[in-house]
Amino acid sequence: MPSATNPPFYHRLSLSLLAICLILAIFYLGQDIIVPFAMAGLLAVLLRPVEAWMIRRGIPKVIAISLALFLAVAVLVGLTMVISMQISHFADDWPKLQKNLSDFYKDARRWVRQEYNVSYSQQDQYFKKAQAQTMDTLQGSDTLGVITGPLGTLLLLPIYVFLLLYYRAMLIQFVIRSFTSEHTERVREVLGEIRSVIQSYVVGLVTETVCVAILNSVGLLILGVRYAVLMGVIAAILNLIPYIGGLVATGLAVAVTFVNHPEPATLLGVVAVFLVVQFIDNNFLVPVIIGSKVRINALVSIVGVLIGGALSGVSGMFLSIPIIAILKVIFDRVEGLEPWGILLGDQTSEEDINKMLRLRRRKKKVPVD
Repeated sequence: MPSATNPPFYHRLSLSLLAICLILAIFYLGQDIIVPFAMAGLLAVLLRPVEAWMIRRGIPKVIAISLALFLAVAVLVGLTMVISMQISHFADDWPKLQKNLSDFYKDARRWVRQEYNVSYSQQDQYFKKAQAQTMDTLQGSDTLGVITGPLGTLLLLPIYVFLLLYYRAMLIQFVIRSFTSEHTERVREVLGEIRSVIQSYVVGLVTETVCVAILNSVGLLILGVRYAVLMGVIAAILNLIPYIGGLVATGLAVAVTFVNHPEPATLLGVVAVFLVVQFIDNNFLVPVIIGSKVRINALVSIVGVLIGGALSGVSGMFLSIPIIAILKVIFDRVEGLEPWGILLGDQTSEEDINKMLRLRRRKKKVPVD
């Protein structure tokens, strides 16, 4: 009979599943508050070394945090201005884009009529119906929230980052004091590992994004595609969304290339460039740049990205990987949760599994006196 200190497996599994459901429900219901704070937490960890460097040189804490924030905002504003200038040049080709799309639309209608025997009038009815449904969706009550939500988040994000940096010591002390004194060292170890994981992930992500942008731009420049740098940078930014961002970036690059280079060979070349860059990114850049701090298997990563997207859209997709990495650090160091840490990680090899199975078989063969 299982003791009170060692409950049966189904009891522990039920509690774990209940906790997961409660966490997901809280995240979904409170995403308007949790998502901005999570984004601010990532930025605060990224800016913490900059703030510490300034404080060591005698700059007061408030001024150091303000300067670190100003530096981050200046970098983002500069990047936005460069992209905006490129987009303004692309707007000059809008008439050409309309002509190419019009030719493609006519060819597509003609092909549908010949292959599926759907008349032009029937196609027009289908398009009008789809257009009406789209307009109803855009005119819904949730559309204003979708547009103003990200704007409000951007305005509050610097405030959250400033406060998290300013009250960092108090928050850390609160977490440590929330546990008994016998667990103090372990809590400090977990907090230090979480900080190391987040810093490694965020810094590595920025470095990886720069490398992917350079590779994309070089590949598109070799093909002679216009706006190669713009598409390379945008594709690298979209690549921040794991797995799904690469597909969206490829589709967007093909659509933009279609304006000036509608030839199939050029379009296939663009697809090939992005596939090669994705291969290099997944097999070389991510393991080398981000390192072994964030060791999450691909299955959990994909599922986490999909769950994050279902709960909180693009922001949830972006936050899914660091959240899973933080959970893995906690699971690996909390007694009773180690199996969940193994499930999230990718350190267990086939050799380790076979070794564990052989040990279990040997234990079964040991005779009982």
